Amino acid sequence: MSLSKDLVFLILQFCDEENLKKTAHMLEQETGYYFDLKYFEELVIDGNWDEAEKYLTSFTVVEDNKYSTKIYFEIRKQKFLEALDKHEFPVALDILLKDLKVFSKSNKELYKEMAQLMVLDDIRENSSLASYGDTLSARKRVVDELRTVVEANPLLQEKTRFPQINKSRLRRLINQSLNWQHIQCTHPHPQPHIDTLFTDHKCPGPDNIQDQLNKNNSLLSTGMALSDQFTPAAVNLRKLSNQTLGESSNCPDASNLKSINPFDEVASPADCSSHCQGSADEIPSVFPKTVERILNVGSSVTTMDFHPVLETLLLVGKSVGDIQLWDVVSAEKLFTREFTVEEANDVSGVLSEKMESKHGVSVNRVRWSPGGSKFGAAFSEHIIHLYNKNGDKQFEINAHFGSVNDIAFSKPYDKLVVISCGDDKLIQVWDAETGAKQYTFEGHQGPVYSLCPHLKECIHFLFSISRSGEIKAWLFDNCGSRITYNAPGLSCMRMAYSSNSKRLFSCGTNENGESYIVEWSESEGFILRTYSGLSKYSSGMVRFDTTINRYLAAGDDHVVKIWDMDKTEILAVVDADGGLPASPYICFNEKGNLLAVSTDDNRIKILANEQGRELLQIPPSVSYGCLTESFRKFSLDTSVPFVHQAVGVEQHDTTTEETLDALEKSKSKEHIESTIKMEMPNISQIVEVPRCQSILLTSEAKTSLIRRLVYTHAGNGILALAEDGTHLLWRWVKSADNLRGEATMKCAPQLFQPKNGSFMMNDLPDNSSDVVTPCLSLSKNDSYVISASGRMINLYNMVVFRKIRTVMPSPPAATCLQFYPQDNNIIAIGMDDATILIYNIRVDELISKLEGHSKRISGLAFSTNLNVLVSCGVDTQIVLWDSVTWEKKKSTVLQISVGWTASDLSETNIELDKDEKHFLAVHETQLAIYETTTLRRVKQWTISNFCTRISHATYSCDSELVYAVMRDGILLILGASDLAPRFEIDPFAYLSSRLISYVDPVVVAAHPHKPYQFALGLSNGGVVVMEPLESQGKWAISSH
Repeated sequence: MSLSKDLVFLILQFCDEENLKKTAHMLEQETGYYFDLKYFEELVIDGNWDEAEKYLTSFTVVEDNKYSTKIYFEIRKQKFLEALDKHEFPVALDILLKDLKVFSKSNKELYKEMAQLMVLDDIRENSSLASYGDTLSARKRVVDELRTVVEANPLLQEKTRFPQINKSRLRRLINQSLNWQHIQCTHPHPQPHIDTLFTDHKCPGPDNIQDQLNKNNSLLSTGMALSDQFTPAAVNLRKLSNQTLGESSNCPDASNLKSINPFDEVASPADCSSHCQGSADEIPSVFPKTVERILNVGSSVTTMDFHPVLETLLLVGKSVGDIQLWDVVSAEKLFTREFTVEEANDVSGVLSEKMESKHGVSVNRVRWSPGGSKFGAAFSEHIIHLYNKNGDKQFEINAHFGSVNDIAFSKPYDKLVVISCGDDKLIQVWDAETGAKQYTFEGHQGPVYSLCPHLKECIHFLFSISRSGEIKAWLFDNCGSRITYNAPGLSCMRMAYSSNSKRLFSCGTNENGESYIVEWSESEGFILRTYSGLSKYSSGMVRFDTTINRYLAAGDDHVVKIWDMDKTEILAVVDADGGLPASPYICFNEKGNLLAVSTDDNRIKILANEQGRELLQIPPSVSYGCLTESFRKFSLDTSVPFVHQAVGVEQHDTTTEETLDALEKSKSKEHIESTIKMEMPNISQIVEVPRCQSILLTSEAKTSLIRRLVYTHAGNGILALAEDGTHLLWRWVKSADNLRGEATMKCAPQLFQPKNGSFMMNDLPDNSSDVVTPCLSLSKNDSYVISASGRMINLYNMVVFRKIRTVMPSPPAATCLQFYPQDNNIIAIGMDDATILIYNIRVDELISKLEGHSKRISGLAFSTNLNVLVSCGVDTQIVLWDSVTWEKKKSTVLQISVGWTASDLSETNIELDKDEKHFLAVHETQLAIYETTTLRRVKQWTISNFCTRISHATYSCDSELVYAVMRDGILLILGASDLAPRFEIDPFAYLSSRLISYVDPVVVAAHPHKPYQFALGLSNGGVVVMEPLESQGKWAISSH
C-alpha cells in the first residue's frame, strides 16, 4: 500500500470520527480505495436506487464480470418489482425498457418473464414471487444477496476491508510533528501556543517569552506554579511535580484559574512507537480471557471439541485412549469412554498389550457431527469409533494401516459421512449410519495429517494436508484431487474456516520447528496474508482456532496468542494465569464466548468473556435436564470462589438418550431464563433490631434527593450533592458541648454557607431528559472537591465555597470522580462513554485514557499500598489497573442472578477496606467482597429472599461492618467477615410519621473514625446521622 493510499485511509478515518459522512463517501468514490459495504446496504434498505448505483459505478460497471452484472441486476429488479407493487406501471415500464434491457441479451427468457409481470394485478400471483412479502422484507433479502455477491466479486472483496488503524491516527501524527517541531525550537516555551497548522511551529525568541507567559499563564498568581520545562503527554506519575493543591485555608484569586492546553495531545517519539506496535495486554473485550473453570481430566489432553448446540459440553480425548464428556458449568465429568477394541480388529493381540499398559493407544482427534447427534474418535492405532450422543458406541472401523490422524463429518448428497485419514497416505469416507466404506481418496505422497470439509454454493468438498505440507482438494467422487499446492514452509498444518465460512486459514509447524499461520485465497490457492508472532523454533505442533469472524488464536510459547484476522501483527496474548505447555491445545465454543486451554498438569482451563460468564451462571440442573445424580442435587454455593477445580472423583455414567433429548429441547436461552431460579444460601435472617439515636440535618434551600454523600476526612463535616447539582456542607463546630468539634449526637452541625448566600452549584445538561449521574470526590486535606452533574467538571475551594476551575466539557459526561491519593493534582475520571481518564487538573493535561469497560463507569478506588486502581461500571465488570503504568492487569464480572433486569438506577460501586487487600462491590442485587490483587470473589450476599433491591452500601471505617440501604427504607447492618445481616433498622427509627410515607434513604456514608456512626442521604434533600444509643456505645455483633 503506497503512502498516498495510506493518507486517504487516514483522511477517511478522520472524516468518520468528525461525522463528515458525505465527504468520506465522496472520497471513497473518487479514489476507489474503499467500498463502504454498510453504507451501500443502507442505500438499498432505504430504496435510494440511484444513489446506490452511482456509488457502485465508482468501483465497477455492469460489464466487468458476472458478479458485477448480478449486483446491478438485483438492484434494478427490486426497483422494478417495487414499482409494480405500487401499481406505478409507467415507471415500471420505463425501468424495464431502460434499466433492465441490458440484461436481456444474456437471459432472454428471464427478461420475457419480467415483462409478463406487467399484466398482473399483484406480482405475488407469480409463483416465484408468492413469498415476496412487504417492501422492507424484500429489500432485506436483496441486501443479503448483494452482500454475498460483493464479497465474492474480485473487484470489490479486498476493498470492503478497512485497514486496522489506531484511533485518531491522523491527529496523532500531527501532534507528533508538532512535538518534534517544538523540540527543534531554539528557545522552547514551557507552554507552547499553536495558532495554525499551515506553517511550522516556532517558539518566539527570548525577548518575547515573558510576554507570552503573562498572556497565556494566569495560573502563576494562584500558587499552583507551572513546571519549568515542557512535558510530553506521556507522563509518568512518579515524575510529576510534588506540588499539590494548596494545603492552606486561603486561596486568593482562585477564580482566575483558567484552562491551558497547548495541544489536543502531544506524544513523545518513544510513546508513539510503543503505541503503534500494540500492547500484549490490550486484549479485546469480546475475547475469552478470564479463567472461570478448571477441569481435572487426570492425564494429558490431546484433543477437544465443544458441542455445536449445547455449547457448554466439552468432549475431551486423552493420551491414554480415554474419551470424556464434561459439563463446564458445573466442572463435572458426565461420562468416560475407555478405549476398547473388538477381537476382529486385534488379530495379533498387539492392541490388547498396549491397552494394558494404558500408554500405548492415544486419541488423536475427537469431533462432533454438525448437529451434535454423534461424535467420532480417531486413535493412534488404525481404528476409529463412532458414538451416539449418549456415548454409546455404534460401531468400530479398522480404518487405516497405522495411526488414524484426523476424523471429520460431512453431508454430501444429504447423507452423513465420516471421513478419516492416516499414516497409510489414504483418506477414507464411511457411511455414518452403517459404517460402510463410500470412497477412498489416494494421491498424497506422505501420511495425511488433517482434514477440513466444507460446503460452498451447495457443493461439498474436502481439503487434506499431509505431514510433508502437501495440500489437496477433493470432491466426493472417485475422480482424484482437483487442486494440489504446498503449505508454507512445507508445514504439517490444520485448516479452519471463519465462523461465517467465508475465510480460510491454516496453522502448523514443519520438521524444523518453524510455525506458520496464514490466510488463503480459497478459490485461487495462494496465501493472502501471513501472520507474524509465532515461535521460530516450536517444540511441538502449534494448534489454532478461529472465533466470531474476527480473531485467530494459537497456543504457542506457553501462552495463547491472538491476531485480528485483518492485521498480520500479533494483537495480544493470554497467559490463562500460567501453567500452560509450550504448545497448548485450544478450542472455542460455537459462539466464541468460551475458550478451553490444556495445561501442563493434566487439566483444562475454561476462559470466558462477559457473555461466557453469563452462560456459566446457568445451573446445570435446569440447563441440562438431569444428566447425572449430581445434577439433581446441584445448587450454586456462593460461599466458594467462582473459579474452582473439579472434584477428581470418577462418576458412573447415568446418561440416557431421553435426558439428552430434553437437554436439546431446553437449549434456548429464553427457555432457560424463563424456568431458572438460582438457589442461594438462606443467609438473610435478621437476628436483632437495635435501638439507635439520630439527628436530622436540613437546609433552607429547596433541593432534590441526595445522590452523593461523604464525610470530611477530618470527620467533622458532611458533604452532600443533590440531584439538582446543589452542594450542601454541614460542619460540627467547637462549643461547650463539643470541645473538639467532632461529629456527635449531642449537638447538631451547622449548614455552612457564604455570606452572599450562594451555594456551590454544578451545571446540569440542557436537555432535562438526559440521565444525570452526579459524582464528587474530596481531596485528602478537605480543602478541595471535584464535582460534576452531567456537564463540566468543577473544582471547588471548600474553605471559601468558590468554584476555581472548570474542565472537560460534555459529552461524554463524567460519571465518577476520584482524587489520586499521592497527588491532589491528579484525578481519575470515569466517563459516560465507558472510558477512564487520568487527568492533571493543575496543568489541564490528559495523562492516560483507560479502555476496558462497555458501559458507563460507576465506581473508582485507588490503592496506594498496591499501586492499583480498581474500576467498575454499569456493565457489572470490575477491572484492575496498574496505577503507575496505567496498564490493565485483570478483570472479572459480577455474577447477576438470571431474571433480574436493570433499572435506571442500576450501577456497581466499589470501596476498598482499611488494609486495601479486599474491596466491597455493591450492586442492586448483591453485596460481594473480592481480593484486590486477584479479583477473586471470597464472599457474597444476595437479595434473593428480599422483595426490594439494594440502594447503596458502604464499609464502616474499621471494615468490620457493612451498612446497606434497601429501597424500601430498611437499613441492614451486616458483618463483613461473612456478609451475614446482623441488624435491621426500620425507617420509623429515624423518620417522623409525617416523612415516612414519602421519604426514602438513597445513599449511606460511614464516619471515617467512628465505626458505629453513619449518615443517610434522603430523597427529600435531607440527611440523617445515626449511631447506637450512648449506653450501648456500639452495634453489638451477635454470633451465629
